Formats: sequence, structure tokens, C-alpha cells
Amino acid sequence: MSQVATPDAQARGRSVLSRIAAGEDELESRLAAGLARVEERLRECAAGAADARVAEVVGYLVAAGGKRLRPLLTLVAAEFAEPGAPGVVDAAVICELVHVASLYHDDVMDQAHIRHGVPSVNARWSNSVAVMAGNWLLATSARLCADLVAQTLALHAEASARLVRGQLRELLGPGADDDPLDHYFGVVADKSATLMSLALRLGALQAGVPTAVADALAEYGEHLGVAFQIADDLLDITSSSGLSGKEQGKDLAVGVACLPVLLARADGDPRDDELRSLLSTPSGVAGEAHRRALELLRRSPAMARARTLMNERLERARSALHRLPSGPPSRALDALCDVVAHRTS
Repeated sequence: MSQVATPDAQARGRSVLSRIAAGEDELESRLAAGLARVEERLRECAAGAADARVAEVVGYLVAAGGKRLRPLLTLVAAEFAEPGAPGVVDAAVICELVHVASLYHDDVMDQAHIRHGVPSVNARWSNSVAVMAGNWLLATSARLCADLVAQTLALHAEASARLVRGQLRELLGPGADDDPLDHYFGVVADKSATLMSLALRLGALQAGVPTAVADALAEYGEHLGVAFQIADDLLDITSSSGLSGKEQGKDLAVGVACLPVLLARADGDPRDDELRSLLSTPSGVAGEAHRRALELLRRSPAMARARTLMNERLERARSALHRLPSGPPSRALDALCDVVAHRTS
């Protein structure tokens, strides 16, 4: 691959690890070594495409870097039994490949032009190339499952089905009789929470973690994933493109109803009539209306309500941690809840 991970992307990955493993030198060292092996395997997988041009496309976002949060979760889950167990690194790679594939597809759906601070695959090549590259990554992740514990492929298939269902439900939007908030949380559970839960489940499976602990880890991942997406929704409104690595206000521009938008639409306060009017266009908001809508959203009570819902999910994630053995891995997962909460502060 011709591209290398950007310094900002590399720093984001190191920052998450250092923050959740603060004061746990041995844990941080093992996780850092595991992430380095994951990075190497990701590059090997992308370079494994027979055609050099295909390898460039499928490896493009892998090389751009990222937080590598899902592989990190896989490695932390294995800490509850046998961190160095065979298959743990490949399980982490599987989760990241599925995640990156979903980014290729999402950027087509959202007409995005920036991802991880670089031009998106669809912007650099085309929508068709991005979709096919995402499919290649999904197929590669499934192929890796064949060499791991038998249940791995079934978990991968279930998570992939949920992911696609979430993408389809997002495209279709809520039905006439659906509550928009219920629809939102259903989509988020399938699109975001699924992969975090899978990452923890696969790490636990490869390392031989007891079933009760694995179930608690998966439940933690479901709630953490929802909270993480709400944080992303808030960042889409509040942060600059340089900080987030994506286009500011992109959801608003293409008509994707993020949580603050849904909450603002449901608010009956007459003082927010202008904002509700701007948000009433299903196809998205552009130009001066987009700038004004972002300005009003930032001052809207909907932002505080969204943060409250995010914090409620983080508390539910922490509740699942109470069923885990105490020690550095569980403290790291608790610290990760703080990392998510502080992303928007």
C-alpha cells in the first residue's frame, strides 16, 4: 500500500490505549504489542489481494489508521483468561476488517468525501469501487474465521447480518407507525453496538473466557457501542473536520437524522421553531441553512438531552462490568467509558 497512517490517526489509537491502561504498565505493554501485531496482520490481509490496484483500494482506509478501538476491545477481553492465546490477534483483525468494510459502505450511503482525515474511497475512486472494496474486506474477514474456534464464523455471520440490517433500516428510515427514536436506537444497535459486542465476544472466545464473563463483556459492548455513536452524533455537530477526521455536520447535510436532530424535532418549545423548520427537509440542509442549523443545534437543549442519554448508556455498560472479575482489564473497560464520555466535552 502506498499510503501510511497519518500522525493524527496514529495518535488517536495511542491516546485511547494510554488512557484506559493508565498506571497498568504490564497491561499497557501487552495491549500495545498486540495492537502492533494487529496492524501488521491488517496490512498483510490488504496486501494479499492478487492485483496491486485492488490491494491499494482495499488497504486505503486500513493504512489511513484510526483508533483501532474494536481490536483493542478484543485484546482486553482476552486478558480475562489467556491474552496470548492463538487466534486472539486474528479475531481482532476480523473485527477491524468488518468495521473498515462498513466505513467504505457508509461513506457511499452518506456521500462522504473525508474519512480519517483523507479523501474517502468513493471520493477518490467511485461509489462502485468503494462498495466492491468493502465486500472484499468482508469476505477476507470471513475467510480468517475459518481458522479459528468453530463458533467464530457463526458469530461473524450474525454480526454481519445485523450490520447490514442496520444499514438498510437507516436507508429506508422509520415506517409510518414507527417512533423515530425507537428506530434510531434500533439502527445504532445494529450498526455500531454490534461490532463492539462482537469484538469482546471473539476475544473472550479465543482466550477461553468463561461463558458468564463473555456474556457480561458482550452486554458491555452493546451499551458502549450505543453511547459511542451518540458521542459521534454530538461530535458531528460540535467539532471541526480537522479534529474528527470527517466532514463537519455531514449527517445534517445528507438528511441522516442523528440523535440531537431527532430530539430537536420533537421539542415543542416555540423558541426553537426556526431550528425545527430548518431540520424539516428530509433530503438534508445545505449552504447558509446548514451553517445556521448547526449554530442553532449547538445552543439547543437537544444537545444536553443527547448527552444525558449517552451517559445513561455508559452507566448500563458499567453495570455489566460489575459481573466481571476485578483487576486491570475490568478497570480498563471502566476507564473506556470515561474516554467516550469525554469525547464530547
